[in-house]
Amino acid sequence: MFPAFYFSFEEILAVTVTLFAIIDIVGGIPILISLKSKIGEIDAGKATLSSGALMILFLVFGTGFLALLGVDLKSFAVAGSIVIFVMGLEMVLGIDIFRQDPEAKSGSIIPVAFPIIAGSGTLTTVMTLRANYGFYNILIGILINLIAVYLVLRSINYLESKLGKSGLFVIRKFFGVILLAIAVKMFKTNFIF
Repeated sequence: MFPAFYFSFEEILAVTVTLFAIIDIVGGIPILISLKSKIGEIDAGKATLSSGALMILFLVFGTGFLALLGVDLKSFAVAGSIVIFVMGLEMVLGIDIFRQDPEAKSGSIIPVAFPIIAGSGTLTTVMTLRANYGFYNILIGILINLIAVYLVLRSINYLESKLGKSGLFVIRKFFGVILLAIAVKMFKTNFIF
C-alpha cells in the first residue's frame, strides 16, 4: 500500500495528534495523581517504555494477529473508529463509558502503562491507523507521543498546579472534539457499502 520508506509530515502530524488525543496524558493527570497516592511514586521511564513496547508490538504484529482471527484491517478500522468516537463523546460530554479499575495497585506498568497510557483505545487506534497511514509515519507519531508521556509523568504535580482544574477541563473537551472528527473520517474512509 505504501512505499517502504514513505515519510509524510502531514501524516506524522495527523498520527501524533490522534494518538495524543487518545492517550490523553494531560487529561489523565488527575487519575495519575490519585494513583500515585495509592501505588507510590510512578516510574516515568518504566511506564513510558512499557506502553511504547505495547504500541509498537501492536503496530508490527497487530495485522498478523487480526489475520489469525480472520478479521481484515478495514473491518478493524471501522470498529476502531466506533471506539474512538465513543471515547470522544466521553471527553466532550464528561461521562464515563470505559471505566478504569480504581483498585489496581500493581505499579508503573499496570495500571499506568496499561491500560491508562496504552489501553484498548490506544492499541485499537495504532492498528486502525495502519489502514490509512504509512508504517514509519505511525512509528514517528508513537515516539513523539512517548516523549510527551514521559515529560508529563515526570512533572505531574507541576502541571497540575499550573493548568488548574479549568485548564484540564478545556484541554479534555478540545481533544474530545478532535477525536470525534477523526473517528468520523476513519469510518467514512473504511466503511464499505
